[in-house]
Amino acid sequence: MKYLHTMVRVRDLDQSLAFYCDALGLEEISRKEVEEGRFTLVFLAAPGDHDAQVELTWNWDDEEYTGGRNFGHIAYEVNDIYATCAHLQEHGVTINRPPRDGRMAFVRSPDGISIELLQAGEPLPVQEPWASMPNTGTW
Repeated sequence: MKYLHTMVRVRDLDQSLAFYCDALGLEEISRKEVEEGRFTLVFLAAPGDHDAQVELTWNWDDEEYTGGRNFGHIAYEVNDIYATCAHLQEHGVTINRPPRDGRMAFVRSPDGISIELLQAGEPLPVQEPWASMPNTGTW
């Protein structure tokens, strides 16, 4: 058995790509538009790790999705959790659970999917402003 991908339905493909690619740093691996089914599939992966992919499914007809929190979360290991969170903030992303411990943070995609960020290796030394930053919303 081999892990293939995680599928996430999105309401606004451009907004989601800005989050997953521009802010989070994933890269687009492939895209398929299925006109007869009226949907687009976009496969994303972390640079250098194309074995673990996220499939964004965008249905062309407007549809309300609920329960994003019920999905659970997608987790990524990062080289510097503080730099990653600062970069996300620069892109307007709210850090819902800041990396107060130098090890873990949570953000949410435009569709409410929780994204867990985990520091590679040992936690980084605790530092401000992260150490005293409160949680925002749910994660």
